[in-house]
Formats: sequence, structure tokens, C-alpha cells
Amino acid sequence: MNISKNKFKEDYIKRLTFTFAQNPDDATLMHKYLALGKLIKDYVSEPWAKTNDAYAKKQVKQMYYFSMEFLLGRLLNTYLLNLNIRDIAKEALRELGIDLDELLELEPDPALGNGGLGRLAACFMDSLATLNFPGHGCGIRFKHGLFNQKIENGYQKEILNNWLNEDFIWEIKKPDKSVSVLFGGNVELVNSIDGITPVYHGADKILAVPYDIPIVGADNETVNTLRLFSAELPEEDIDLSGLQKGGYQKFIDKKFQVESISQILYPDDSSPQGKLLRLRQEYFFVSAGLQTILKRYKKMGEPINRFSDFIAIHINDTHPAVAVAELMRLLLDEERLDWDTAWNITVQTMAYTNHTILAEALEKWPYD
Repeated sequence: MNISKNKFKEDYIKRLTFTFAQNPDDATLMHKYLALGKLIKDYVSEPWAKTNDAYAKKQVKQMYYFSMEFLLGRLLNTYLLNLNIRDIAKEALRELGIDLDELLELEPDPALGNGGLGRLAACFMDSLATLNFPGHGCGIRFKHGLFNQKIENGYQKEILNNWLNEDFIWEIKKPDKSVSVLFGGNVELVNSIDGITPVYHGADKILAVPYDIPIVGADNETVNTLRLFSAELPEEDIDLSGLQKGGYQKFIDKKFQVESISQILYPDDSSPQGKLLRLRQEYFFVSAGLQTILKRYKKMGEPINRFSDFIAIHINDTHPAVAVAELMRLLLDEERLDWDTAWNITVQTMAYTNHTILAEALEKWPYD
């Protein structure tokens, strides 16, 4: 990115003024950090939009990386380095009496991963953008991910990590891109003119609301997307009259059950309830991601049997492996393809990497 020190300084003062109605002398340290973050987000947004537009117009094949974890680390310093403006920003801010290193320390670390698997996923995202490959991430927007560590009497104590206490400056909420994920209920096969039609009954609907984070390539104009889904209760399920008649606790219980899907990374699965929540998490983001990809593909106007010519889906370890079954379900029940055609598309679309032979990475589930 080509920008002079004076232009950066001018842009920063404008952003601080427009956002908080303050000048650098009066602003708090947090406001200075937020103004810097919003400015860098401004710089990133134009190439981000251009990247998405170019992918759509050129109809390039795009890859989607499904992972339970994305251990991104703090992004402000990464964005400054990849935009090649860190030294300019540091000097411009210094002339305004602001220490860049102090601001960098204020950024929350997104607790979206647990270790090697999550860091690997984040590195893949960085590499894809830097190498100009059209590759995006898909996962869960965990409100409480990797725990904070505290040592008491020589033992580790795990403290809840509230990294989303404040708004995460880099994400953009896309409620208009939300999709519904169904849990439970029954499916009935009904004979119709078009053959056997699956009809779903009694399922619980959960809204998957996407939040997009830019993945900025180094020294280029490529900005790919990490899309994370948050679980929310659909508005039509909120019965105001029921609340007024004393049904508040029932509403709270339902809301908590829905939102628990995107609350905590790796819930304790030593109990049947914990196992079920883990499986619900995995199915939730897999179904939401696949539905979103199918919607985007159909806008291209290409026939569904060419899906794998334009889409690749990579499964990061076994956590998202239910994507194979869910893509088949969508192709059969929603797109009304025959089994052989749907299976061929699924085989040509899906790829899988296993990173370890440890039991926690090779999930297995009882039939019930």
C-alpha cells in the first residue's frame, strides 16, 4: 500500500475525530487504539471488496477451509506488516505523541483455537491470501474459546476467556447472509409427481449469523475472508405474549440452549450432554457453511452438476467430517439430485487432512 506519513497522520486524526469527536491530546488510550483499528479496517475494506468482486466476475474456483479452530492471534500488527505501512504508521503516530506498541497491546487475542490445529488453520489462511489463492475459512464465532491460564498453588486453573467483551473491531456482521440450521424432528418420504419428496417435520430451527473477518495477503491486493457463524434464536421463535404471561424462564432456557452452540470451544464431552453439544457445534457450522456456499454458487448461474468445477471444500481433521453427509443431504433433499450424481459431486468437492493419530482428533460417535 502506497501512503505517505503525512497522509496517514491526516487520515488518523480524521478517523479519531469522526469516531469519538476527540483530538489526539484528549483521547483515551483505548479510543486511540480503536481509531487506529477503524482506520486500518478502512484501508483493508476496498481491496477486500475488489477481491470478492474479482472472484465473482472471473468465476474462479474457490476453496473453503472448514475448521473447528482458527488461532489467528492479534491482527492489527499483521495487517500493518502485510499492508507494508507499519513503519509509516509508527512514525506518524509518534509525531502525534502516540506509541504504536502501546496500542498493539490493547488488542484482544481472538480465542478461537487451542493450539497447533488452530494455528495451522490460521497460517493456511495467511498463506492463501499472500499467494493470491482464492481460499476462505469457515468456523464458529466462539464467545469463549481458549481459556485464560492462572496458576494457584502450583496447579493450573482455567479461567473463562471473555475476548468478545468489547466489539471485535475486525469483524463485519452479515445478518442478511444468515441461514437456518435444523436440529431434530423427523423426515417423511412422500410420493409426488417429481418422485419421492422428503418433507421435514418438527425440527428446531437455529439461525446461523455470519461474521466476516478479512485475511490480508502480504504485499498484494488480495483480501480473503474468514467467515465465523454465531448461533442465535430466530426472531419468529420469540413469543412476546408468552413472555408477558410468565413464560420468561422458558424463553431464557431456549435462548441459552441455542446460544450454547457458539459459546465455548470444546465443551467437556465426558457426559452425554457434552457429547451432544460437541456434535451440535460441528453440524451447526458445517451446515451453515455448505448452505452459504451453495447459495453463492447458484448465483453464478452454472448447473449444479458442475459444482466441483468451481468449489473445493477442505476438512481440517475429523471435527467437520459430517460435511460429507450434509453436502449429500443438501444435494439430494434440497437440490433434488439422484444419489449417484450427488455422490460424484461430493467426492470431487471434498478433501480431508488428518494431522494426528491422537484419539481427540479422530472422533468417533456411538450410533445413538
